[in-house]
Amino acid sequence: MLLCSMSPPEGCQDEMDPPRFTFNPKEGIDNPALVVGDDPEPQGLGPRLCHLKRLEGQTFGFVLWSVQGGRVDWDLEDWGLGDRGLGDRGLGDRGLEVRDVEPWSPAQRGGLRDQDRVLEVNEEFVHNVDLRRVVRRIQSCGLHLVLLVLRRDQYEEVVSMGLDLQALARSSKGAGWSRPRLCHVGRHPELGLGMTVAPLQGPRGRFTVDTVAGGAAEEAGVLSGDRLIWIDGVPASALTQSTLNRTVKRGVASVTVLVIDGEGESCSARRRTPVLPAAAQCRGLPHAARTMRLVKGRDGYGFLLRQEKLAASKRTVHVLREVDEGSPAEAMGMRDGDLLLAVNGAPVEALEHDHIVQEIRRSGDRVSLTSMSMSGRDFYRQLDISPLLFHEERDPDERNQNQNQGEPPETDRSGISQEL
Repeated sequence: MLLCSMSPPEGCQDEMDPPRFTFNPKEGIDNPALVVGDDPEPQGLGPRLCHLKRLEGQTFGFVLWSVQGGRVDWDLEDWGLGDRGLGDRGLGDRGLEVRDVEPWSPAQRGGLRDQDRVLEVNEEFVHNVDLRRVVRRIQSCGLHLVLLVLRRDQYEEVVSMGLDLQALARSSKGAGWSRPRLCHVGRHPELGLGMTVAPLQGPRGRFTVDTVAGGAAEEAGVLSGDRLIWIDGVPASALTQSTLNRTVKRGVASVTVLVIDGEGESCSARRRTPVLPAAAQCRGLPHAARTMRLVKGRDGYGFLLRQEKLAASKRTVHVLREVDEGSPAEAMGMRDGDLLLAVNGAPVEALEHDHIVQEIRRSGDRVSLTSMSMSGRDFYRQLDISPLLFHEERDPDERNQNQNQGEPPETDRSGISQEL
């Protein structure tokens, strides 16, 4: 656990840093619900933002409960998130509650408090979403996590009044809010990337994008006037105009950019939240994780899992090898040399080989494996984002497919333990 000096939470407004917004239920959510408040004392029903920042290998330091079904006790230390948890079959039918916030943890320093109710994870509304799906979203978000929460008493008052929680969350963002976009732009043989970058007036390190009508950038989802947040994983604020011009004009085959419109950037600044790829819409990334749902045959699944060390980076990876002809693995499209990313939806890249084998064996006669090519994994590593970040977004019907193909649904796997 990271130890540091006592100071008020950095990313959230609470008792030590009163909320700047108030919610007036009498005027209705559309009026608008949240207005800037001058009263220094906490008031109203406005949710607050908590920005949690952790180090590599550090947990966020809290437990997430599903209120309806008791606790869902997972062992999140296995996935790099913690070592305690819940237990039972909570599905989140009545919301998600924060418990056991650890002292000195990113959760505490980000302003998260015991019994807070979670409305959004990285700008996505998650109230009533299956707890396991929410945890997987958190697992794939990287080192930054932004939560929109209500105190328990606020939540109970909102529910008792019959107010729309999603409308409340949406209105808390303020006017002009928009999600950032993560766009992969391939170079056109004649028109190039179809975009130019120019500095904005004011502080250095802020750039705007201008696109060519019908060009590659516009087709990839970049709009003229967008603010450039980063390019190929490097923050624009760390680059000079000449460096950006060289990157855009040189003969690279493609670039990946994180952009947001001007109003969205201003809204993020007012809310004091960073523009993160974890909150972005995915636009045409060239590599995607694949999930294979295997049913064990007479001779097993028909593949070998090997732990290998990459020569260049010395990084340890888990590689799918020796796929048997006619095996269940071959039938589901397993490719020799692909990297294993997840087992039954849970990330495993950071686990030891024996632990992964144990998880596969524990699944019995059916297992769900998520993999990606080596080149695809290198692509996401260059961007410094998880290869699973947009996997659920690309495959929204995964849970239905699991059940249709005979795999036990996630909610049947009780008795696991985990923490965030």
